[in-house]
Amino acid sequence: MLAVAPVWFPILDAEQSSREIVEAILEDRFVFNGEEFILRPGFDWTANPSHDIEWQILLHKFYYAPGLGAAWRETGDSRYVRKWMELTGSWIAQVPAGMLPSDVAGRRIQNWISAWHYFADAPQVTLAFRRAFLDSLQLQVKWLRSNLTPARNHRTLELLALFLAAVAFPDERGAGELLEFAKDALADNLGSDIRPDGVHCEQSTDYHHIVLRNALIARRLADLNGIRMPAEFDAAIRRALEFALFIHRPDGLIPSLSDGDTGSYLSLLEQGYELYRDPRYRWVATAGRAGSPPRQLRKAFPDGGYYILRSGWGETERFEDERFLVFDCGPLGDGNHGHLDLLSFELYGSGRPLIVDPGRYTYDESGDVNWRVAFRGTAYHNTVTIDGLNQTRYEFHKRKFKIRGPEPVFQLLGFGERDGYSFVRGSAASHEYPALHEREIRMVGGTRFIVIDELRGTGVHRYEQIFHLAPGARPHVHIAQMQPCEASEEQGWVSPTYGIRHAAPVLKFARTGSNVRFETHIEVIP
Repeated sequence: MLAVAPVWFPILDAEQSSREIVEAILEDRFVFNGEEFILRPGFDWTANPSHDIEWQILLHKFYYAPGLGAAWRETGDSRYVRKWMELTGSWIAQVPAGMLPSDVAGRRIQNWISAWHYFADAPQVTLAFRRAFLDSLQLQVKWLRSNLTPARNHRTLELLALFLAAVAFPDERGAGELLEFAKDALADNLGSDIRPDGVHCEQSTDYHHIVLRNALIARRLADLNGIRMPAEFDAAIRRALEFALFIHRPDGLIPSLSDGDTGSYLSLLEQGYELYRDPRYRWVATAGRAGSPPRQLRKAFPDGGYYILRSGWGETERFEDERFLVFDCGPLGDGNHGHLDLLSFELYGSGRPLIVDPGRYTYDESGDVNWRVAFRGTAYHNTVTIDGLNQTRYEFHKRKFKIRGPEPVFQLLGFGERDGYSFVRGSAASHEYPALHEREIRMVGGTRFIVIDELRGTGVHRYEQIFHLAPGARPHVHIAQMQPCEASEEQGWVSPTYGIRHAAPVLKFARTGSNVRFETHIEVIP
């Protein structure tokens, strides 16, 4: 048990608890993932008005609850209190425990406790509502404790919810034991999920930072309340911060590799600096305005399979104008968030993303086009397709598409400096076709990149080299193919945020044969 009055803070998601979303909810308009539905008081919480389960999940996670609380504290307008009580009360009356997966309960518990931070002393909150709210919260905590996800990012957020509940309500029965359990389990889970090189085991740049954010929240709560965390917890955070340090592009955003969105997590590096005083964290978090730059222009994360080339850290030119390339030569990843993107890369330069990973777009598989399958497939990445096939068998099974075959055999063949240029080279051997793909990318002089693809197959195959350009990238990059081939351009899509996609050009170079070589020169234009 905590020996003194607990110190804790509300956790707000900047996007999902924004004033725009909160104001819409006052009008019974619920807008998630770009879809809006009118839900009048008394609506059925167990029904989903959207075809996408993620919409209903966001409704039940209650991200908007602390947003309502923040708006009430700022304005004193009782409408925010009444709407929070209406929504929370109707949820308590209608929804059975376990209706949705345990990670939804974890986020809801976190958001309910955060809302309580604002509303606990609101005069509109009756004694009866207070009792119903706290009773429901404790029932949800008890249910979650018995139904935790076994591993990975969902378990991290669920354990954070239990940790927060134990800190915020130390007088509840069993709070002391819950705190000790959550503390040790958080350390164990983070230690096993963060690979030795610092990359999260699911291979998603976005989920990596969500896990790191949750770990840093737990670390801050522990510091505020004098809770000693296991040493391995800090060790795992430091490993995860190392990947965060190098994977942020010069514009302060992360590439959306595998499932997830792009976005900025520089605030986590700032928190890392406050905790561990590593001046490199502050340098990247402030775009070179404070701290000290990292020394490496090449950085390998061999367990996660990400290899990064940079032109600099803003010492001699604007930080935002440096060039950045990340190359994928690693595992598909644990769980179900990895994309079929071996030997793909993303390139940034001239102050903007140029060649990009298109992202995930959606988890929904309904509709005339299965966008989930499309965005996850090999053709939606900057690599080479062979006979139009995915690198790994990806087939419909029972209710949705699933990985149904072994992932390709990958090997890093080289990473370093040669003849004055930096390079990375890797290979991919798929079980889906009898052809070997080797790719080398060279960074020459900081602004020119040479992509060499060598393909050796048994029999004749159609090889298609694919580059997804970012919207608006065309004037800032020139791509030329050195070998005779079929060249084409078509409209593709990129998705920086779940449920949102933007039209963008896709360049393709195709050749048919047994053994084929592509040599592509990419010039970054200021």
